[in-house]
Amino acid sequence: MGNVLNFLSFQLVDGYIPMIVSKYNQGENEEPYLIKKHKDGVILNMHKPFLCQQACLVSGLTGSFSWLEGYIEKLERYFECYDRYYYNENCGLYVWADDVMIGMDNDPAVFGRSRFSTAGIYLNSFMVKEMHSMAKILKNTARNDRADYYAQKAENLKAAIQNECYDPRDKFFYSVDVDVKTRSYDWFHKGLGVFWKTLPIKIQAWTGFVPMYSEIASGEQAECLVSMHLENKNTFCSDFGVRSLAKDEKMYNLEASINPSNWLGPVWLVVNYVVFRGLLNYGYKEEAAELCNKTLLLLGEDYKKTGTLHEYYNPETGQPIMNPGFLNWNMLQLTCFWKLMKVSVYLITCSQY
Repeated sequence: MGNVLNFLSFQLVDGYIPMIVSKYNQGENEEPYLIKKHKDGVILNMHKPFLCQQACLVSGLTGSFSWLEGYIEKLERYFECYDRYYYNENCGLYVWADDVMIGMDNDPAVFGRSRFSTAGIYLNSFMVKEMHSMAKILKNTARNDRADYYAQKAENLKAAIQNECYDPRDKFFYSVDVDVKTRSYDWFHKGLGVFWKTLPIKIQAWTGFVPMYSEIASGEQAECLVSMHLENKNTFCSDFGVRSLAKDEKMYNLEASINPSNWLGPVWLVVNYVVFRGLLNYGYKEEAAELCNKTLLLLGEDYKKTGTLHEYYNPETGQPIMNPGFLNWNMLQLTCFWKLMKVSVYLITCSQY
């Protein structure tokens, strides 16, 4: 709850919320970097679409949405800001302003490309979930008319994702390039112009599975994602979970890197988790259980050998790549690990008597 309210407290008048608030390299009275840049008129990426999802998670745990009553206007302005600066009306998708702090740091579909040119499948898939969460918040605070508005926005975005991001030939969801238009030169290009709205950026990354997490994929699409891609050992499937980039991509790389962190193949626990949840959404319980077991064994072996956990792992060997002591989404699996340990101790104790 405090995390949600902290970010809302930094919201600017136009609805902009920074994705990070830190005093790193700042003086005591200096504004956070992203706030300062935005006030200077430089549009950078804003808070990723997880604010309302987290608010719903908190409300579910506390059993009440009442703590959000005084923040509805701020949440509305948060979505208005996304629509103002990042929404591409031509194709109906949201774009990244740049490649800074996009979640998947060096996603080849975004990293090093022109500003406002990529509609990321990661961004848009999670935005669908965020809109549904906003609708849930509004419904539970007696604002049903606005709840319907956001539910419809989510449906419109799902349709745009299906139209622009799904490739029926590859049977995979891609990020797309939105910088597509007819460019005239003197008397050239005066005939049939560019009528397509986007071009697929055909790089197969784990983000192509996020539509299963956000329940955008159809049942048939989910089946293809699982059988053709997720279970393919030459692309995403490893003994330790899901590769963050398909193994047969030219950018596949397992080097240790930070700022940007390396998402060009290493196994990340958040990737395993998102794919795990997506599998459950479509009834793939056995596949989900297998992925869960791989994840627990990966972290268990790391903890046994090194006494700690790491940020990301080599999908070929299971060896940690960098950042020992990393505690973030790994904590979810650590909790599961210790629960299994307690059960094991209990069973051993019972067998002695």
